[in-house]
Amino acid sequence: MDGRQKLSADTKTMVRFLEGLVEVAVLSVLYYFFWKYGHEGDPFPAYPGNGKYVLMGLYGLLSWLFIKNSDGFQFGNLRRLDLAIAQGVAMLIVNTVTYFQLCLISNRMVTPIPLLVLCAADLFVCTAFICIYEVLYRRLYAAHRMVMIYGRDEAVGMKLKLDTRKERYNVRRMISANEPWDKLTKEIDAAESVIVNDVPAELRNDILKYCYKNQIRIYMVPKITDILIRGARNITAVDTPMLLVKGIGLTIGQRFFKRLIDLVLSLLAMVITSPILLVTALAIKLEDHGPVFYRQKRVTRGGREFNILKFRSMIVDAEKEGHSIPATGQDPRITRVGRIIRPTRIDELPQILNILRGDMSIVGPRPERVEHVESYSRELPEFAYRVKVKGGLTGYAQIYGKYNTSAYDKLRLDLMYIENYSLLLDIKLMLLTVRVLFSKSSTEGFEVARENEKKQEELAEQLKSNDVLRDE
Repeated sequence: MDGRQKLSADTKTMVRFLEGLVEVAVLSVLYYFFWKYGHEGDPFPAYPGNGKYVLMGLYGLLSWLFIKNSDGFQFGNLRRLDLAIAQGVAMLIVNTVTYFQLCLISNRMVTPIPLLVLCAADLFVCTAFICIYEVLYRRLYAAHRMVMIYGRDEAVGMKLKLDTRKERYNVRRMISANEPWDKLTKEIDAAESVIVNDVPAELRNDILKYCYKNQIRIYMVPKITDILIRGARNITAVDTPMLLVKGIGLTIGQRFFKRLIDLVLSLLAMVITSPILLVTALAIKLEDHGPVFYRQKRVTRGGREFNILKFRSMIVDAEKEGHSIPATGQDPRITRVGRIIRPTRIDELPQILNILRGDMSIVGPRPERVEHVESYSRELPEFAYRVKVKGGLTGYAQIYGKYNTSAYDKLRLDLMYIENYSLLLDIKLMLLTVRVLFSKSSTEGFEVARENEKKQEELAEQLKSNDVLRDE
């Protein structure tokens, strides 16, 4: 290795930081002009000194914080639409906060029109920057040539997932972990990055140390124990370092403040969404005169069962005798109203009542059906770890996963949330949820899952006839 790869990674991080800084600076200047020509003078006095720069600085700081925590600066990592949604939502929040800030300064309710125009201007500016930065990213940075070292046949499915993002993950070779060490190191040396997936612990440690020694980038798909250790606390009571894994979920203090935020935000959401709730309930009733709500037994913290509420989006008795039959895209059981409220997630809004009653939280692992918990736990005993916290309306698995994400991957995502919990993380996930609502990939159904399983089996068979799969 000649060091250029490490330098390239460092440079990429710095360039991305500067890109965000330039964008926020432009947004702050834009805000200043809208404030100056839309508000200054009446009811605000003209600022002869540096007061206007304080307003610009505060606006820029808020813009940076909200865009960053919405993953809006992930140029090259996220798709353009995802970036545009993330930045658009962030700036809408920033301008709402700024509006109330201006009302406090003037001691009266000021006209919101200039800031509404500013929202549109911000969206235009953000979209322009995203397009420019994406073009720069594609021209300046090529995806690394990667080799994947895999364990079981099921692990090869990771390549199919990464192939959907070839502009970022260029998996050109695949080799089984059962191959001799010298053959593995030869493939590692020929690549720029390595992916280790479902490899036995001892071999995985050897690969990690080899890559670390030779400054080779390595991506590791974590096991359950890896995720538990990530949330561990450092203990330095003696000169031998230790890690403490408590395994208790959230502390009493964390649960108290989380519950307080749940109550405040769910009450606010109930007021804001009340027109949507009423119109949806009326539409469901008028269509077939059946019940408005659909109730289903789910499992929350400590294994407690409760009835989750949804707007009914399918015909009455769509699941006879309580058997779960997943709906397909053109399922005839879905009502006309259901075809509107399911893609937009409006059918989930009644769960605000579950949050108010304490059955759920706004953020947390998605509560599963009782029979699913039982079946998943038989195959995957660690699945019970998810109920160390309350089930949530949204969560890690809902944001970073898909509708057809496997139970094991959902577990890993949910444990990442539990073991790294903080109130700031909750706020970030709430912001990211808005982006997911507009993401088509998050709603991929079981038809896509079955198609991917077939491709995975074909790829596994192909690998069995070759020591190394070369996609070059």
